[in-house]
Amino acid sequence: MTRLAIDIPYLTRVLKELLAVPSPTGYTDEIVRCVSQELEALGVFYEITRRGAVRARLDGRKSKPARAFVSHLDTLGAQVKALKDNGRLELVPIGHWSARFAEGARTTIYSDSGAYWGTILPIKASGHTYNDGIDTLPVGWEYVELRVDAYSKNSEDLKRLGIDVGDIVSIDPAPEFLENGFIVSRHLDNKAGVAIMLAALKAMIDEGVEPEVDIYWLFTIAEEIGHGATSVLTPEIASMVAIDNGTSAPGQNSDEFGVTIGMADQTGPFDFHLTRKMVQICRDNDISFQKDVFRYYRSDAASAIEAGADVRTALITFGVDASHGYERIHMHALRSVAELATAYAVSPVEIKRDAREYSSLKGFTVQPTEDADQALHPETDEPAAEPVHEPLDHDATGNT
Repeated sequence: MTRLAIDIPYLTRVLKELLAVPSPTGYTDEIVRCVSQELEALGVFYEITRRGAVRARLDGRKSKPARAFVSHLDTLGAQVKALKDNGRLELVPIGHWSARFAEGARTTIYSDSGAYWGTILPIKASGHTYNDGIDTLPVGWEYVELRVDAYSKNSEDLKRLGIDVGDIVSIDPAPEFLENGFIVSRHLDNKAGVAIMLAALKAMIDEGVEPEVDIYWLFTIAEEIGHGATSVLTPEIASMVAIDNGTSAPGQNSDEFGVTIGMADQTGPFDFHLTRKMVQICRDNDISFQKDVFRYYRSDAASAIEAGADVRTALITFGVDASHGYERIHMHALRSVAELATAYAVSPVEIKRDAREYSSLKGFTVQPTEDADQALHPETDEPAAEPVHEPLDHDATGNT
């Protein structure tokens, strides 16, 4: 086995600290500082792009073909669309999420004059006033408004407060960490992924592991609006594994326990060889896993490919119930994904040809044909190994 022990108290502490820092897309400076300070405490080299994406590096014995993990620091949020005559705020969402989950949310409005608290409410919020009208109100952003916790009877009052069109609104996460391992909060997508990456990085440092090639740890700031990893990769990076949430729901194969390996998302299949390597590592290390295909989902991997990066991509996820709402995850999945990340990071580089951007057919990968016995390993030209045993089952306590 090559998986490393994960420091669960550290992972928990980091996740709590990340959730405490508001970071809707477009308002990510403080979360960038938070993660950068954690990297400094770990003694890891990092650099920050102009807008704030963080690129850390754990040196290996060779610089390429480098590997990378990526998760995003930004979360869902909202923005002021208009100052209403009743002294409340019309909103538009930052990222794709339903106004159904916005109703009742506590918020912070960031104006040029300072921050204000508030609550997102339906435009018909009181049954004592509207009777059954509160139940027949449609769902949508045009049917909610933000009540500011300051004197604001009309739009002029809002202007005097310094609130204006375009101000960013963060949604309070309201996190709960339960003793049975469940975690309930907004914004687990993808602050849990960030915590997983930091915990995996800490495990490698604690064990004094020197990987075969450089490992990059990428933290992006605009995944929720589709930009993601468009400009944070280096030419040395040949493979990138996105760590994000898997959507556990009826019709999906994701789970709140173990690793959920994404085989495809709405942009198409992930890299054949890298994805199957994730599966094999889980089998070899007795890491519980399942596979899934996501129909209405994309991650940092998609944005990198669409930006023209010639990298292999894979997606490993922790199952999330009610994604982009009041989300729920389990520590078993976070630990499992972190273990998979460490096992991959220390695993041998099999496709050595990936060190070059262009090359001949020598060493080029091979995919299975109709006769499975003839499928050859890309490095040895020998028949591929037989699949090993399935992973052990997990129990409700998170043990494998």
